Amino acid sequence: MEAKASSKYVRISSKKAKLVCEIIRYKPISEAYSILEISSKKSAPLLRKVLNSAVANATQNHGMISENLYVKNAIANEGPTMKRYFPRAKGRGDVKNKRTSIIEIIVSDERKGRGKK
Repeated sequence: MEAKASSKYVRISSKKAKLVCEIIRYKPISEAYSILEISSKKSAPLLRKVLNSAVANATQNHGMISENLYVKNAIANEGPTMKRYFPRAKGRGDVKNKRTSIIEIIVSDERKGRGKK
C-alpha cells in the first residue's frame, strides 16, 4: 500500500529540487530524514515538510507502520513561472523569471522494484 503528499507552487526551481529528490528516492524513511537533515540545499527543508506529510498520511489514513516505510518516488515538476520586470539601461525593461515547482512524494511499505535489497 502507498500514500502520497504534494506541495504546489513552492518558490524554488524544479531543477534544484530534483537534485535532492534523486538522493532520497528508494531510501528508507529514517535514512531519508537523516539525508534531508544534513543537506545544505535550499530544497531540503521543503522536501522534509512534504515527507512528514506523506508519513502522516500513511500512518493516519492507511494504518501503516512508519518504521517499515520507504520513499517509493520523489519528484519535483515545474510549476507556473511568475514573470517580474525590472529596469535596465536606456529605458529598457528586462524579465526576471521566478520559477515554482510542484513537489510530490510517495511512500510505501512494500519493497518492489529498484529499491529492493
